[in-house]
Parts: sequence; C-alpha cells; structure tokens
Amino acid sequence: MDSRTGLPVVGMVGGGQLARMTHQAAISLGQSLRVLALTPDDGAALVAADVQYGDHTDLAALRTFAKGCDVVTFDHEHVPTEHIRAMADEGVKLFPPADALVHAQDKQVMRERLGTLSAPNPRWRPVTSPADLVAFGDEVGWPVVLKAARGGYDGRGVWSATDPASATELAQTLLAGGTKLIVEERVALRRELAVQVARSPFGQVAVYPVVETVQRDGICVEVLAPAPDLAEDLALAAQQLAIDLATSLGVVGLLAVELFEVADPAAPGGGRFVVNELAMRPHNSGHWTIEGARTSQFEQHLRAVLDYPMGDTSLTAPVVVMANVLGGQPGGMSIDERLHHLFAAEPTARVHLYGKQVRPGRKIGHVTVLGDDLDEVRARAARAASWLRDGTAEMGAA
Repeated sequence: MDSRTGLPVVGMVGGGQLARMTHQAAISLGQSLRVLALTPDDGAALVAADVQYGDHTDLAALRTFAKGCDVVTFDHEHVPTEHIRAMADEGVKLFPPADALVHAQDKQVMRERLGTLSAPNPRWRPVTSPADLVAFGDEVGWPVVLKAARGGYDGRGVWSATDPASATELAQTLLAGGTKLIVEERVALRRELAVQVARSPFGQVAVYPVVETVQRDGICVEVLAPAPDLAEDLALAAQQLAIDLATSLGVVGLLAVELFEVADPAAPGGGRFVVNELAMRPHNSGHWTIEGARTSQFEQHLRAVLDYPMGDTSLTAPVVVMANVLGGQPGGMSIDERLHHLFAAEPTARVHLYGKQVRPGRKIGHVTVLGDDLDEVRARAARAASWLRDGTAEMGAA
C-alpha cells in the first residue's frame, strides 16, 4: 500500500506501450503504476515515476520488483511460467495467475484446453517430426499453417507449408533449432475478429463489443468497432465464448480472444468462428477503447486486478476506428511536423505515440477516430495514420 495515497500499488512487468497506456489510466485512479522495464528508453519508462530496471526472465529481478507491490501484472506473456509459480508460492499476488497465463504462452497448451472445453478450434496437431506435419497436410489438405508453440506474435513464428517436400525441409530446420511446433489447418477465412473481456478475482466480468481486426503482412493495421455486418447471433456467441473462457481458465484482468470468422455453408448465416489466439493483458485490438468506450481496456485491467467493480463497456459513438501507425522510411518530415499537418487535416483524430524509435514497419503509435458513418470514419483514420507515417495524406499508407 502506498503510504502517501492510501492506495494499493500495482506493478506491471514490461515497459512497452501497453504499460505506458496502463500508466495513463492509473493516473486517473490516483496511482502511479510501478513498471519493470529493460531500459530507460522503454515507452513506459519515459513517462512513469516509479520504474525499476531488470530482465523479466531473471527471477531475482522479479522478486525485487514485487516487493511492496500489492499485485503484479504483465504487459506481455514472456515471463517464464515457473518464475510466476515460484513467486506465487512466496506469497506474491500475480494476475493473471500462472495456470491461466500459460494458455496465452503456449499454443499447444491452449489448443488442448480449448478442446476439453468444447471451444471452437481449427483442426490441429502437435508436430514432433517432419512426418507429423506431412501426415497432417495429407489428411486436411495443403497448404497448412505451422506455428511456434511459444514466442510468436505479429506474424512471427508462423509459416505456411505448401507441400510435403517443403514442409519436411521447414520442419527439420525448426525442430533442429529447438522450436516447439504445432500445425493447424488453413481455414476458409472471411475476416479476423476479436473480443475482450475483463474478469475480477471475485468473478465479475465485463465484455466489450466484438471488433474486426484488419491484418497486413501479419500485423494488425486497423480495428473497426463494432465489427460491421456481423450477425447478432455470432456476436453474442463470441462474447459468451470470451466470458466462458475467462471463467474456465481462471483469468484475472483482460482476456483478448482473437477469432477467425470462417465461411461455412452448413452454419446458420453461412458462417461460424474458430479461436486463433488468446492474450491475457491489454491488447492492440482494444486500443480503440481509450476514446471509444466508456471504460478503456487499460482502466478495466486495473479495476480487474484490484478487484474493483467493472466499468461500462458501451461505445461512446456509433462507429470507432483505430489505425495503427507503423514506422516509415527514414528521412523527410520530423514527427513534430507530421503531427502539425495531421491536426490541421484531422482535428478530431486522437493520437497516441509510444515513445519508440522509428523503424520501418514498427508500431510507433495509433490514431482513433469516432463518428457515425463507417466509410467516412475509416477514411479519416487512415488519412491521419498516413500523415504520421509518411507526412502525406495518401489513403491506406498506414
């Protein structure tokens, strides 16, 4: 407990943009989030007052960081599961707990558990030899999707295997390097969806509207809230799935359920969904909630881990579009000049920059635009993101 404020101390392991935006939400609750960062240049370390430095894979650094924290949470899934369990055994309160978080850390564990819960999985199989991969592809049809069970994100750790010969070579290389693998069928993808739910230790849940996430080269570039043209029964089913998973897995905090909407002539309305991945933290698919929902995902995560009552998840406008800003090529206008032009062209756009060094393709921020008409709001968001990326108003440049 902070003796100055009388409020509990929340520590977040990881100093990236998620911790940075969680810190912003903590301020309105009277707190300054304690952050474990790797370097002073981490996004959250640039703005938070209470920062410690250490490696999230170092148990001693984690133990030192947790001293004085009432609860510890995470801005990524990369803390070793055994470290979380060791700290919990020592009396540290960690949310989400290790037995929940492992389902976001290990795709094989996730797929196995989803199967026991009768949640909608694509067909999949663990891969321990090239023969496993070839047999699966011959069974379900080529191409298939090979995934690293641990560590992949933003398109990393995902490979397309197109035929037995190339699949054998790919599996041999990855397995020889010690990569734990699973393989999944390539589904008849219509689009990608996401739904977020927050759950408290008491068991209260609050679910957000289903959104559409638009991917390019394995990276989310745009989020549309609510997901347009989504049948009401599918939307309700996706929200109920998120609630059920949060409850069954024992999640405390935010759970993001990434979904594939799949064409299925046999299903009502010609479509259904399967689970792609899980994340147990604030998530890129929920950044729109800062301006677009009554309670942002970052405040909701804090409320959940502190066991406060959940906030209102309803939208603040009929349409909300969030566009990620990816780093462009070096040179040209400074970021300050780009902001000047953006605000002149799109004065209602809300900008969030993460304090990152610019590299081509790297997420350096996002913009959010609210309105009534999806096409108009989407165009305005793309134009705003393009100004920040390239210093131009070229549509879709983000």
